[in-house]
Amino acid sequence: MVGRIIETADCVAEGVEWLCAADPAMARAYALTGPLPLRRKPDGFAQLLNAIVSQQVSVASANAIWARLEAAGMLTPGAVQTTAEDDLRALGLSRQKARYAKALADAGIDFAALRDAPNDQVIAALTAVTGIGVWTAEIYAMFSLGRADVFAPGDLALQEATRILYDLPERPREKALRGMAERWSPWRSVAARMLWAYYRLEKQREGIR
Repeated sequence: MVGRIIETADCVAEGVEWLCAADPAMARAYALTGPLPLRRKPDGFAQLLNAIVSQQVSVASANAIWARLEAAGMLTPGAVQTTAEDDLRALGLSRQKARYAKALADAGIDFAALRDAPNDQVIAALTAVTGIGVWTAEIYAMFSLGRADVFAPGDLALQEATRILYDLPERPREKALRGMAERWSPWRSVAARMLWAYYRLEKQREGIR
């Protein structure tokens, strides 16, 4: 089963209402953040490459690198396949991410088929590609496929926002946060949006692109 798909701001609002009723901490966060962004993005090669660019760099750095890739037309598998790794590095990719971009271009992912695949199959298909970890696959499922019940517990901003909101002694590690997020099902993607918005307020910087 694919489950609920987040298509509009009304879908997000429905998830917020459920979360605030189920979890007082989420209600406190929402009182501060106000309405949450939709964050829906297109699916396909370019968005997955965009997610790779965002791995382990600041939002500002990712935006700058992506702007250069976009200006150079690196938005299709064919464009990346015919561009040398050194030229990709000249656009701002690290040596490792240039290899990842090449691997993605060569992977032949059926992006249309992913739209109807269950979450676990989406994650499995994407993480089979060199350079795509669980975090990247979960972000793609959340924003490009609109899955309502996906979370990304490896995300440092989500970990830090959870620490602050729930007054924890330290950031919850990925495994612990994955377990904690089960309380937010079937709206874990909206819980992630809430925590990113809360992180932005607390830290005065964006935690996700």
